Amino acid sequence: MPRIIAIDYGRKRCGVAVTDPLQIIANGLPTVPTHLLMDFLKDYCAKEEVELIIVGEPRQMDGTPSESTQYINPFLKHLSREMPTMKVIRRDERFTSVIAHREMLAAGFRKSQRQEKGRADEMSAVIILTEYLQNR
Repeated sequence: MPRIIAIDYGRKRCGVAVTDPLQIIANGLPTVPTHLLMDFLKDYCAKEEVELIIVGEPRQMDGTPSESTQYINPFLKHLSREMPTMKVIRRDERFTSVIAHREMLAAGFRKSQRQEKGRADEMSAVIILTEYLQNR
């Protein structure tokens, strides 16, 4: 069974998560600098069978697109050009950063660990993917 990838897209770095081959568990992958994300995805998809990429869609509390959408849309266009057969969906990510920080606290992460650049991004991608798996 092919894997599913989730991306928490950021201006500097992106959190990435992937399912196991049975699409049961979401696992975080190392955070990827945004300018290297496309190469990372193409390389990963060349090595592993992937059927779907989920991209977090930041929204305001009222459900309207957030300011970050202006950075994500060009990436999505580039992704569709580079990987035209890949199915891509967008998923509401409104509270993933807050949930990620709460999860890190609950897991006993030290303050220095919680402040590591990219750790919250990775966890946010895992949350996006886990929610997708639970709701499909």
